[in-house]
Amino acid sequence: MRSILTEGLKKPAKVSAGPVPMLQWLRIDDLVVDPTYQRPIVGKGRRNVIRIAEAFSWSCFSPVIVAPVEGGKFVIIDGQHRTTAAAVVGFESVPCQIVIAAREQQAVAFKAINGITVPISPMALHAAAIVAHEPWAIEVADVCARADVEVLRYPVPVERQSPGQTMAVGAIARCLKSYGEATLITALQCITQTTNNKPGTLTARMIRALCEVLDRRRDWRDSGLTLLEAFDAIDLAAIQTEAAMYKTTGSTQTDMTRTSQVECIMGRIQLELSQLMPCAKAEAATRTTPQPTPAAYKAVDLVR
Repeated sequence: MRSILTEGLKKPAKVSAGPVPMLQWLRIDDLVVDPTYQRPIVGKGRRNVIRIAEAFSWSCFSPVIVAPVEGGKFVIIDGQHRTTAAAVVGFESVPCQIVIAAREQQAVAFKAINGITVPISPMALHAAAIVAHEPWAIEVADVCARADVEVLRYPVPVERQSPGQTMAVGAIARCLKSYGEATLITALQCITQTTNNKPGTLTARMIRALCEVLDRRRDWRDSGLTLLEAFDAIDLAAIQTEAAMYKTTGSTQTDMTRTSQVECIMGRIQLELSQLMPCAKAEAATRTTPQPTPAAYKAVDLVR
């Protein structure tokens, strides 16, 4: 056994800890969940509840963190799964740590606790960050709204998704930082505003590939309706499938190991657009001999 040691740890210059929390047993009937940042109990969450219930022990049950809300209820900030497990076992009350926190502070606390202690999807973190009014999350939400994209709050199988829905919030956030608003919105619209608006098309790889292609060719990016009409003639789902299949079947080839799926998708899109965009056709007509970029054709050939 040892005592708590603080040697070598610097005390913060300033701490805003907020009101001291209270510990109290509360009835489960008086606890509620805010669905704007809490995840529904499905899939792994449901299995987790069953696992806790089957091996239920108060010695392994940490207090549920809650905050008082209107109507004499308490909203769960952390502990939805173990509270549900306690209810399944048949308990009527659970030990709770009551904190005084406004709704925004509740979302911040949920994000901090779950982002550190247990695995949590970027989608759930993004939903909590929106409630907490974090700038990056608001910017991502604004871009998605302008591009008619809906970021899912938890994993959903492709067959249950609707057109325009995506789980790739991490890729969207990174592309916004790397390529900027104009490129990202246009890339997303090349899917949502064309015949490519189908479930499963808005993947991280596809979004990254589109952003890279349009960032390199900003004349294409800024061509408006002409670009969208060109994408009406491009089957992005087929391109994505071909890239994934070739990556699997060609993994033993030296060339393939140096070419990612994103690069394969990029090469194919570049080739398609070079044949469909009017400005690209005009450029080709002025050349005495075609001068394709070796890297682009190399990536395209790999998915044939």
